[in-house]
Amino acid sequence: MKENKYDNNSFFEQYGKMLRSQQGLEGAGEWYILQKMLPDFIGKTVLDLGCGFGWHCRYAIEQGAKSVVGIDLSEKMLEKAREINNLEGIEYIRKALEDVEYTDESFDVVLSSLTFHYVESFDMMAEHIYKWLKPKGHFVFSVEHPVFTAEGTQDWAYGTHGEKQHWPVDNYFIQGKRNTTFLGENVIKYHRTLTSYLNTLLKQGFKIKEVTEAEPSEEMLKQFSEMKDELRRPMMLLISVEK
Repeated sequence: MKENKYDNNSFFEQYGKMLRSQQGLEGAGEWYILQKMLPDFIGKTVLDLGCGFGWHCRYAIEQGAKSVVGIDLSEKMLEKAREINNLEGIEYIRKALEDVEYTDESFDVVLSSLTFHYVESFDMMAEHIYKWLKPKGHFVFSVEHPVFTAEGTQDWAYGTHGEKQHWPVDNYFIQGKRNTTFLGENVIKYHRTLTSYLNTLLKQGFKIKEVTEAEPSEEMLKQFSEMKDELRRPMMLLISVEK
């Protein structure tokens, strides 16, 4: 996680062109599913790990959260968050997730969107989050699906005419570092199996509430023709657990 490509000017510029960057939650293909997995926010204290532009922080406050802390390693991300999602009750902090420290039972809800595949130790994060949550607290997060991260290149296998033949899956049970390309830059990510994600949470004492392999909505499939390829393999895994 301490690798920080998002403060690279060219990388950040490309990230800013993504649909989820420009349209917020409505531009995120998984949002219509994730939204249904979120708990009641009224009067709650919320922690968003890897908050990016702060869209989930805004949503939590608008749904009645008492306070939200958004943490991200990228100064450029946080500058944008403070510009477009700087509502009363939100505090943005620049810090690597591995360095975050809070006292036990500090939060009612912990959120994280597409961040933990950048963190080497999910076990450590799950242990910390369990301690930070109050009893009956909720932890809801999304990651890149293990089928998506396994082979490492994170790209289709193409035919002689450039057609997408299939999504390669290899070295699935060999967990750990992957060197991949995202937005034209070499990026380090970490592959874990589905078993690893779920058993890590169970061993910490979490109760699993819901597990979803997100797919695009009918609306997005109609609006964006390229979305039909997202039905050929899972890209995202969404998990909701309770302390």
